[in-house]
Amino acid sequence: MVTRSALLLALGRVLIKAFLVALAVVVVYPLVWMLLNGVKSNAELFSNPFALPVAWKWDNYITAWNRGVGDYLTTSVLVTVASTIATVFISAWAAYGLTRVNIPFNRVVLVLILGGLMLAPTVALIPLVKMFQSLGLYNNLWALLILYTAFRVPFTTFLIRAYMMDLPAEVDEAASVDGASKARAFWQVILPMCKPILVSTVLLNILFTWNEYLFAMVFTSGGALQTLPVGLTNLMSKHGTDYPVVFAGMAIAAIPVIVLFFAGQRYFIRGLADGVGK
Repeated sequence: MVTRSALLLALGRVLIKAFLVALAVVVVYPLVWMLLNGVKSNAELFSNPFALPVAWKWDNYITAWNRGVGDYLTTSVLVTVASTIATVFISAWAAYGLTRVNIPFNRVVLVLILGGLMLAPTVALIPLVKMFQSLGLYNNLWALLILYTAFRVPFTTFLIRAYMMDLPAEVDEAASVDGASKARAFWQVILPMCKPILVSTVLLNILFTWNEYLFAMVFTSGGALQTLPVGLTNLMSKHGTDYPVVFAGMAIAAIPVIVLFFAGQRYFIRGLADGVGK
């Protein structure tokens, strides 16, 4: 005989699974719709935007690539990789100094670093433009590299610091007994133990930099310096009536991040759960 509690438990499981399926459809369907419309003709897209393509026009992706998406992709990859490496290593060093090294005014340094979280990019936009113009860095990829690193270091330091605080102090003592310096202990002991949070912060910084639009629009101009968000906007303004090519360009921009996230999702969830969750 089925009891009432067992029936409610089964009903709860069904509702949770139904909710998760609906959530997956809401998230996945726009991506699938974008990919499918990227291989249609313009007439087919407007006549029936929700149907499967009749003739799969894969050359739309080649057209999008030749209209500048390839250059935008190369620029985005360069800026994203450079700023992510700089941000994560600077933040890891800062977190190590704040949690495992006795430095003077530790609390003051912590407040100064985390205070960067309170600064909105839009508020600092005009002073930053004038400063980079005076330094000769305006319309230069170095401007994006510096800005992305500077604005991401506070949050990344916050995440890595939270993770390092839970590492046992005996690890540092054992490294010291073996004759390791602080720098060697950082590179060979602490940093490998922080692999989950490092992967999480790498993915978060890649997502931020890959999709960032404001700084990329204001501080760069011209095809060779434009990143994907700005380049795709220009692609829409120049070829706005050729929507399948625009969708193909968007798909090319989205695919690398999706693949990267699925490749690192195990470490991503574990790193955030072990760091911020505690």
